[in-house]
Amino acid sequence: MSTVTELTRELVAIPSHDDETDAGDFIESWLRRETDAAITRDEVGNVIARRGSGEESLALVGHHDVVSPDDSQVEDGEYVVEERDGRLHGRGTADMKGAVAAAMCTFRDSEVPRTSKSRAQPDGADPTIELVFASFVGEEIGGEGARHAIDQGFAPDCAIVGEGSTGYSAAGVTDIAIAHKGRRASTITARGTAAHASEPEAGENAIYRAGEAVDTIRGMDGPSADVFGEDLEGSIVVTEIEGGSAWNVLPESCSVTVDERTVPGERAPLSRVENESTEWVVDQDLPPMACNDEAFAQRVLSAADGAQSGDPELVTKPHATDAGWLAEAGVTCVVCGPAEPGEAHTSEESVSLDVLDRCYDIYRGVASGGEN
Repeated sequence: MSTVTELTRELVAIPSHDDETDAGDFIESWLRRETDAAITRDEVGNVIARRGSGEESLALVGHHDVVSPDDSQVEDGEYVVEERDGRLHGRGTADMKGAVAAAMCTFRDSEVPRTSKSRAQPDGADPTIELVFASFVGEEIGGEGARHAIDQGFAPDCAIVGEGSTGYSAAGVTDIAIAHKGRRASTITARGTAAHASEPEAGENAIYRAGEAVDTIRGMDGPSADVFGEDLEGSIVVTEIEGGSAWNVLPESCSVTVDERTVPGERAPLSRVENESTEWVVDQDLPPMACNDEAFAQRVLSAADGAQSGDPELVTKPHATDAGWLAEAGVTCVVCGPAEPGEAHTSEESVSLDVLDRCYDIYRGVASGGEN
C-alpha cells in the first residue's frame, strides 16, 4: 500500500511545469486502482473523485502543476527527487504535490460516517458526507483549473485546500489558515502630448501625469479585515514604471504597474486616479479567502491539535491560493498543508516527511469525524 512519502516521491518525479498531463494521468490511474470512487477527468485536466453520499460534502483540494524548476532540480531532463535529513527535496515537494499525496491517501483510507460540519442533526439521523478529492491544473497561472471546475458546477460544502500552513504560529507547527490575501494587479496609463524637450511648454509630459497618479496611490492605506479575531492586512504599492522614447522628447505615454494585496470585502479605491488623461486597467484579480464557518475551522483545528505535539492556531496567510476562487463561489474553506514559509518556488524546495504524515492524519481526522 502506498505511503504518503512514496506517493509524494512518485508525483514529484513527474515534470508538470509546462504540461500537467502526465501528472494528471498518474493521479487518475492511482485513484482508479486504489479506490472504487467515481472519477472524472475534465477537458482542462482536472482530476476529481467522489466517495459516499450525504447532505454535505467535504473536498480535499490541491493542484498538480508546478512552477519551472531550477537548473539544480533537473538532471538529464528529469526532475531530481532526493531524501535527506528527514525531508524530501525537489520541485513541487512543498508546492504542492506532498499535500496532494496526503489527500490521495486520505481519500483512499477514510471512512466517512459523519458530517464535516458541526451542525445539529435530527434525532435518529445518520449524518454522512460525500468525500471529494480534487487536484486542479493551472493554479500557478491564476487558478485556471479551479475556475473551470467551478464554472462546471464544482461546489462542495466545505474544502480543505492543502497549500502551506506549517510554521506560521511557531516553527514546525501545522496551523489552520482561515483567511488569505488576494492579489489585484493593475496598469495605470497616463497620456500626454509629445514635444521637444527644449520646449516643454509645447506638450504635456505623461510622466508628470503618471506621477500624480503615483502620489495618489502613496496616500492610500492598504485594506484590512478581521476573520474570527485574526487581522489580515492588505497593501498597495507601485512596482514598475515605463515611459519615454528619447532623452530629448517629452513622453506622450507613461504606464505604472500597481500590486495590491487584497483582503475579503475590501479594495483600495484605485478609481481615484482615473481622469480624462489617465486610464486604470485591472490585469489580474486573484480573490482573497475568508472562512465563513467558525465551527468548521474549529473542527479542522481540533484534528490538527490531535495530530501533533505542538499547539496549532488559526492563522492568516499572505499568499493567494485556489481557496480564494472556491470561497468566492460560496465554498467554506480553510487552508492546511505541509509547506512552510519560504519553501515554495525556490531552488531548495523541500518538505518534511513527518509533516506529510501529520497532514494525512489531519485530513483523515476531519474526513472520518475523528475516527482514524
